[in-house]
Amino acid sequence: MSIKYLNIYNNLIKLTTNKNLYKGLTIQDTFYDRLVFFLIHFAFFLNRFKNDNEPKILQDIYDFNFRQLELSIREIGYGDQSINKKMKDYINLFHSIISEVHFWDKLTLSEKKKTISTFLSNFDKTDYLIEYFDKYRQDLSKKTLNFFL
Repeated sequence: MSIKYLNIYNNLIKLTTNKNLYKGLTIQDTFYDRLVFFLIHFAFFLNRFKNDNEPKILQDIYDFNFRQLELSIREIGYGDQSINKKMKDYINLFHSIISEVHFWDKLTLSEKKKTISTFLSNFDKTDYLIEYFDKYRQDLSKKTLNFFL
């Protein structure tokens, strides 16, 4: 794995820690909420570049990001056995997010609300999140993968 993908990971983390995302949160934000935001951003990112680039590069980015997530979970203090279970859960969650964002442009507003609510159940202001992710997708469409590398 190459360190050149660190910029993408750091940008995703920066987007995930945007305080405006947590405006509609009904309770204190948790590691899980931040992780879901990270995974949604990452899903939109991969979805945007999947047809324009070498699959190997995207696979390397995928592997790098999940390795970094694993390292972050280790830093929190989880043991080896629980890390494996957590990573399996997070990867499964990510793949279900990927499935949903794949058709994002074709979803109606109510379908987008349902999708966001599925993954972020602690949020009551989903309209803001839908608008945010629509803008994020537009921003991604204006850039190339090399811009992020």
